[in-house]
Amino acid sequence: MTTPVELIVGGEPWRLTLTAAQAVRLHQKPYAPTDRTPAQLIEAALENPYQFEPLRRALTPDDRIAIVIEPRLPHLAEMLAEVIRYLGRVGIPPQAVTVVSPPGSPEGWIRDMPAEFAGITTEIHDPNDACKHAYLATTKAGRRLYLNRSVVEADFVILLTGRRFDPHTGYAGAEAAIFPALSNHQTRAAFAGEFTTGHPQLVEGEAAEIAWLLGTPFFVQVIEDSGDRIHAVIAGLLASGAEAIRQQDARWRGTIHRQPDTIIAAISGDPAGITFLDLAKALATAARVVQAGGRIGLLTTAAPPLGPGAEILRRLEGPEAAKKTLAAEKPDDWAAAALWAFAARRASLFLASGYPDQVAEELFATPIHTPKQVQRLIDSSQHVLLIPDAHKTTVNLD
Repeated sequence: MTTPVELIVGGEPWRLTLTAAQAVRLHQKPYAPTDRTPAQLIEAALENPYQFEPLRRALTPDDRIAIVIEPRLPHLAEMLAEVIRYLGRVGIPPQAVTVVSPPGSPEGWIRDMPAEFAGITTEIHDPNDACKHAYLATTKAGRRLYLNRSVVEADFVILLTGRRFDPHTGYAGAEAAIFPALSNHQTRAAFAGEFTTGHPQLVEGEAAEIAWLLGTPFFVQVIEDSGDRIHAVIAGLLASGAEAIRQQDARWRGTIHRQPDTIIAAISGDPAGITFLDLAKALATAARVVQAGGRIGLLTTAAPPLGPGAEILRRLEGPEAAKKTLAAEKPDDWAAAALWAFAARRASLFLASGYPDQVAEELFATPIHTPKQVQRLIDSSQHVLLIPDAHKTTVNLD
């Protein structure tokens, strides 16, 4: 007997069927979707931070504020507007606020901001412009640290970022929005080299040290729900990361009790907010638990821009040489490219996306286009795992 199942791809349901013998169950904790708006979640988080007093008590009207954002967060303009309104209630005008985003950030969110905040300054960090950097400190590891000048010189720094899993270290700490994202080109290149040569935990610990050197910024950590919805917002100082991890695990960590030979990983939500790193994370999530030599089907409607790391993959004959080449060239998107290559070495890839077929093939994947093609993959498989929103999920084999 077959059971109908549905995966949301972009905003559309792809209807598939599995037999009871095929289906590998993804065990996740039950949760209740919030009925609060993103703005309401932000206001509540700022007034009730984790193990900290309301943010307004830490501010004065003459403070210059830097808000570091993750520009592809869903509902970013709504959440950022609520942060700036909150600052206004303390007496801090929009003219005292600088919003800083990482290199290469899209600026579409600016058009969605209310007219009342026209006075804010926005800045996309340029790692190649030495005039936009300021010396912060030397870390315990001996790294001379130059960061974005607006952030270093601000009286108070707020990080409005997403909370996601990192396939390398387990968690993507909110402090990564500062380091290496807002450092100079030389530091970013060195960071890439350290990660590709096998020292991710050391680098992650240094990121936490750098956040402390900056004066302990205030973290506003957003945990997404499925699609473009927001699940929770946790605010506070560095200690709030533990609570964010707990809530992130409760929503997005899953376990399986049987190893699948085929995994179908889907990505839902607005394709404009999906990055190549999201696609690579979804593949890596599946690759960690699929049988060696198995198959992974990635379903998305997005076709995000390909950076230099992805272009390196496209010119290679296969994924085997990717790690060495990426370590040598150190492209800014090395992490995404490395994850994609890892998945391609582990399993056969099938890709439904907005990319032309030739691009999918150059990324070591067989292009697919319809639910019928996915169903044929399922029908020829023994054990199948479906992962909704695989770019936000982490799966462990129990």
